Amino acid sequence: MELLTIGAFARACGLSPKALRLYAELGLLTPAVVDERTGYRHYRRDQLEHALLVAWLRRIGMPLARIRLVTGQSRADAAREVAAFWREVEADVAARRPLASFLVDHLTGKGPEMTDTPRPLVLRCAARTDRGLVREQNQDAAHADARIVAVADGFGPSGERASSLAVDTLVDGPPATGDVLGALRLAAERAERSVRLLTADEPDPGSGTTLTALAWSGSELALVHIGDSRAYLLRDGELTRLTHDHTLVQTLIDEGRLSAAEAESHPQRTRLVRALHGGADAAPSRPDSLLQQARAGDRYLLSSDGLHRVLPDDVLRSVLLEPADPEAVLDELVRRVHAAGAPDNVCCALADVVAA
Repeated sequence: MELLTIGAFARACGLSPKALRLYAELGLLTPAVVDERTGYRHYRRDQLEHALLVAWLRRIGMPLARIRLVTGQSRADAAREVAAFWREVEADVAARRPLASFLVDHLTGKGPEMTDTPRPLVLRCAARTDRGLVREQNQDAAHADARIVAVADGFGPSGERASSLAVDTLVDGPPATGDVLGALRLAAERAERSVRLLTADEPDPGSGTTLTALAWSGSELALVHIGDSRAYLLRDGELTRLTHDHTLVQTLIDEGRLSAAEAESHPQRTRLVRALHGGADAAPSRPDSLLQQARAGDRYLLSSDGLHRVLPDDVLRSVLLEPADPEAVLDELVRRVHAAGAPDNVCCALADVVAA
């Protein structure tokens, strides 16, 4: 039996030795022989066809968990699975196209045509929290005014106090003058320190909270975000998610180890990898941030996972498209969550950008 070293096998199939070691750990492509003394890996030549299939599937972006499924099927079933995966890719690209357009507009400063007498913009806002139909306690907090819009989803024994403290720290801070994003970042840092003090004596990871917040100044909106609460923008009829979930399953999706469909039933789908929390070994929060020019007609939705895990994006878009005031829109969103069982606390805030 002819054996190839890992280097020779890597050159023959187009996969790097690092990738081959990872696939071996996952049981996706196991070496034929591993030297007990040196640890050197060797592969049979007849494993090349399997390795090439893995390489091709990775090139089209298929997650490793799904590749394991495909490579264990018959050729006909594998072909159907690849076709189904590619339909999902095309649908995902279509869904993300509005975000790409938004980013192009944001980075180039493109906006509506300027007039000689531009009208100032203001926010028209509302916020809601709801215990839901299953939880005994409401650990979510929300706030909305003409300056700050925020949602926070607490967790742990002191989660209710942590979420309220984080939001209150933002609201009670000094108003932004000039650098609205810098001011909001400083406010988020103060919120993190407050939550750390609150939870300092709790065992790691203890209690904590997510935080997603908008700050308004002139026509600029600053965003800070950490955790799995979300911020959405409805602009010109297109719904765009502005935030990225800081969860274990999202990390696995980003690394290609898990598909979005598999993440829905993952036993650790709500496990956070970044949040505002204390504990002896708690890492710095590192919130994401964004600054953009708002437009008249923009509608921003901030929500905890008790809302967006229950209502899919197409439902959110259909409700947000209704020309109702923010209070009525949030009432309808909460009503729909209740109709779907409301398994978690519900927290949401809405901000419409309107000409004064």
